[in-house]
Amino acid sequence: MQIIAHGIDLVDFPRIEKMVEKHNDRFLQRVFTEKEICYAKKNKNYIEKLAGRFAAKEAVLKLIGTGWRGKIAWTDIEVVNDSLGRPEVVITGEVKKLVEQSGIEQITISITHTANFAICSAVALRNTDG
Repeated sequence: MQIIAHGIDLVDFPRIEKMVEKHNDRFLQRVFTEKEICYAKKNKNYIEKLAGRFAAKEAVLKLIGTGWRGKIAWTDIEVVNDSLGRPEVVITGEVKKLVEQSGIEQITISITHTANFAICSAVALRNTDG
């Protein structure tokens, strides 16, 4: 596998907390999928989990080089956890089209948190075999 692109994003918790307080369900449903919202609400660090997923969405958009524009929906990028708790990206919609056009075959992410920030690093991979 060959690394063909990288995206990174840093989100401060107060930014997400303010959006949730101001817009509540409207913000949550516009930006996050039901799975992401349920996952975050199950954790005592609710805002931290939302911030990590928001950072992941931004990192993926940077990785594909578009930012959030056009027909892209925030929910085109979903962050789920595998059986070991490792975050994985599921892409759909316009983002999936853009990823396929760019030759990206796999996206891996890593999310970490501090007391006030969440950061995500996203790497795009392409198979070098054949």
